[in-house]
Amino acid sequence: MAQPAAMAGPQRTERIEAELVPMSAWAAPGSTAVIAVKQTIQPGWHTYWRNPGDSGGATTLTWTAPQGVRPGEIVWPLPQRQRLSGLMNYGYSGEVWLPVPVEIPATARPGTVLPLTVKALFLVCSAEMCVPDELTLRLDLPVREGAAPLDARHGAAITRVLETAPRPAGIEARIVMDNGALMLSAAGGPLAGRDPGPSYFFPFEGGVIDHPAAQAGAWGPRGLTLRLQPGGATRADGLSGPVAGVLATAQGAFEITAEPGAALAGTSGSGDLEAAPDGDAAAGSAAGTGPAIFVQAVLFAILGGLILNLMPCVFPILAMKAAALAASAHDARHARRDGLAFLAGVLTTFLLLAGGLLALRAAGEAVGWGFQLQSPPVTAGLALLMLAVALNLSGVFHVGAGLQGAGSGPLARLPGGLGAFFTGVLAVVVAAPCTAPFMAFALGAALVMPWPMALLVFLGLGLGLALPYLALSLAPGLLSRLPRPGPWMDRLKGLLAFPLYATALWLAWVFSRQTGADALALLFAASVLLALGLWLAGGAQAERAAGRRGVLHLATGVVALVLALGAGWLAAVLPAEIPVTEPGDSPAGPRAATWSPAAVEAALAEGRPVLVNFTADWCVTCKINERTSLTSPAVAAALERADAVYLVGDWTRRDDAITTELQRHGRSGVPLYLLYSPGSAGPRILPQLLTEGVVIEALKPAGD
Repeated sequence: MAQPAAMAGPQRTERIEAELVPMSAWAAPGSTAVIAVKQTIQPGWHTYWRNPGDSGGATTLTWTAPQGVRPGEIVWPLPQRQRLSGLMNYGYSGEVWLPVPVEIPATARPGTVLPLTVKALFLVCSAEMCVPDELTLRLDLPVREGAAPLDARHGAAITRVLETAPRPAGIEARIVMDNGALMLSAAGGPLAGRDPGPSYFFPFEGGVIDHPAAQAGAWGPRGLTLRLQPGGATRADGLSGPVAGVLATAQGAFEITAEPGAALAGTSGSGDLEAAPDGDAAAGSAAGTGPAIFVQAVLFAILGGLILNLMPCVFPILAMKAAALAASAHDARHARRDGLAFLAGVLTTFLLLAGGLLALRAAGEAVGWGFQLQSPPVTAGLALLMLAVALNLSGVFHVGAGLQGAGSGPLARLPGGLGAFFTGVLAVVVAAPCTAPFMAFALGAALVMPWPMALLVFLGLGLGLALPYLALSLAPGLLSRLPRPGPWMDRLKGLLAFPLYATALWLAWVFSRQTGADALALLFAASVLLALGLWLAGGAQAERAAGRRGVLHLATGVVALVLALGAGWLAAVLPAEIPVTEPGDSPAGPRAATWSPAAVEAALAEGRPVLVNFTADWCVTCKINERTSLTSPAVAAALERADAVYLVGDWTRRDDAITTELQRHGRSGVPLYLLYSPGSAGPRILPQLLTEGVVIEALKPAGD
């Protein structure tokens, strides 16, 4: 009987769900596409790597494809080590992507679809039993001209697997039998000059080593040596040729081929290697985003949003929140409305920013959280917007009800809850670029999750940011303690305008660092014209209130506002002056050099600690940390005593290298502070809120 045609989309059994998914939105003629078999494995079950270890069997794929389409071999992610009753298996659990490169013929016609079918055989095992599950998967791959963006659902995750999958790295390796043990030495490439940290060797073939046996070893100036116990085939026949596999270290995982021969020089003598614990080898590459990680990410996002209210980034927005609370303190219905409207504004803006971020990343762009303030047009527009809001609070012009209308919206006199909604929008746009504690894990996890889960994490962050204001607006007992509305509210609003003037100045300064003096001059001209236009608009309002038409004021005001928009646009599109920013020397602080991976490697090769500051001019938390904790004479002296190098990575404008480095450490935004010590497996991550004492104490052991 004929087998039914394969169905596109996920296919499942009781133990596993699998789907054939693309990395890119389409394939171009003559290119190599990447297609992945995505596995979602039920808790308590696992599948296997190419060498399954002591039991089990590797996943196999049998392809059916149009003529000329040639699927390649699986790009295997680094497996987990799974110990069971004295056995050691190598495999995967949770969510796993197995990418496969697929050659597309040059004769493929744009506008057509290539039907790809694969029969996937998974051996799915638990602690009690193993079941062979065979699923037939199908994907219809569109063919179009030109470079394709990443697939919105799976592209980022597949890219991450490819980036972290083991690959050759110029490492030389030797293996020899010595007193009944296999001595594997590896030198050069990324192993040279540093402690590789916990290390483990995964052979491609079974029987070469005793998989459950511990792998002890040592490291030296050029690499490392591992002592392996021989497996059954090696004990029976000895070493019959080269041994290939994956060497997993704290510095990364690398494919090596060990030729028979004596141990390489410089691969021991500096210290003993730490034993790699079972189950951790897949460190972010194979296992993905299961329910537990998702729940943890949402909880951390809410907690991070709450703490974000205490970060310096949010201080300017507190003025708008205070004005909103004062306006509706003694009207419970309006207070509830404003609290819910503020929440809606925060959540809507987080949703839009998160959607834009995920869409850009899916299209292959290297962007991170806070990307909006890396754009000079956005920075200029926000500076002018903050100036307009401040002028409104100062009484220069009014929107909606009159000056004494206590029932109007809390911000800018917008009617109803629009003012509170607008406050929430501005709070997110200005405050979101900085990150608070707990946000790093949440944002890092969200950026590799499927987009529905990722958006829920970002909404959790917005909920945390809005929660204190929402709770206060729903507690009439607390609000009733504020004085009743009166003339004091207008004086308060006038006072609260000044933090917003300061915010406008700060954004103008950020804009100048992104562009240059000429663009800043145009922005200042736009600011003056904006202030003039709004002052004239306020005059027209006063004229109408007195029974006159105020046409002259209104017409000239509109002209001034149009000129302001034109000047602002010219400022935003003016080519940037190069260099825009350069790390400099603080008069009393440490000398700073520009960050690069090569600069870090060079300093560590000289035996010097490295303090790295990833910062941006639009990150208020970053600038406060720099002023109080990184550029003081005491920190400069501590750096000098430790003979440390101070490097600055400036993310004010988009920099893909910095974005990649942030992602490598599980971050999607700044600030990030790393302290490298010679001989350590990796950098120490310092707190996001620094003090002078924290930095000095961290430098003490680094310089020992």
